[in-house]
Amino acid sequence: MSLSSIRAKKTLEENLKGFVKEDNTILPTESFTETEMLLQWTKYAERLGSKGYKIMESLLLINDPKLNGTKITFELPNEGSKLDFEKEMIGLLGHLRGHLHNHDIIIEVNVNESIEIKRSFTDQDRYNRLLEINPNIELLRTTFGLDLDA
Repeated sequence: MSLSSIRAKKTLEENLKGFVKEDNTILPTESFTETEMLLQWTKYAERLGSKGYKIMESLLLINDPKLNGTKITFELPNEGSKLDFEKEMIGLLGHLRGHLHNHDIIIEVNVNESIEIKRSFTDQDRYNRLLEINPNIELLRTTFGLDLDA
């Protein structure tokens, strides 16, 4: 075997991978709502969790995917979780396409590393964070004469 024959063989194999057998089967493309998609997404995640794949379940439930036509956009916090998600994406796509009766569904995964986790360090920082969540905390503090220094 020469190097050129090995290259030719690899080129042929790559070309065959791109060949798609034409099939006269028409796949369903029924319309669906974002709510129906979220329901099936959650069911799939719960099914993975019940099988013991807790990390994949938590990745799927980390936030809600957004629907635009038949394109589902899903955002993950880092590249590692994206790689884990992409390993399971074929199964998820099969589930969604089958249960929503639409074989045009595609999933686009975006990594958003700009999500910052706010850490509270001092009593004042913790109080300000709680005040952001629930402004009634100030009413409680003034009603009972509470102080942050204690």
